[in-house]
Amino acid sequence: MPKEPGRRRTKEEIRKKKKDPNAPKRALSAYMYFANENRDNIKNENPDISFGQIGKVLGEQWKALTDAEKVPYEAKATQDKKRYEEEKAAYQASKAQEYSE
Repeated sequence: MPKEPGRRRTKEEIRKKKKDPNAPKRALSAYMYFANENRDNIKNENPDISFGQIGKVLGEQWKALTDAEKVPYEAKATQDKKRYEEEKAAYQASKAQEYSE
């Protein structure tokens, strides 16, 4: 019997586990809070800049910040990490209860 024509799945596609859409979103890092807050400013200052260049500029600015300037972003990241851990614990408890029924 001949095989059906079509695209073969790669090993990654075969092994990759489907992500549960109900799973909680991961916590953002302090750098990501900084980047989200400053990305628009960089785009406005440099309208011709590429996506990759924006990342480089953000990285350079982040490295140039002092520890005191990073504190508000680190506080947001800590808060978000607590939120994620609480949501993850609730999610895992609901999954465990789902399997036990």
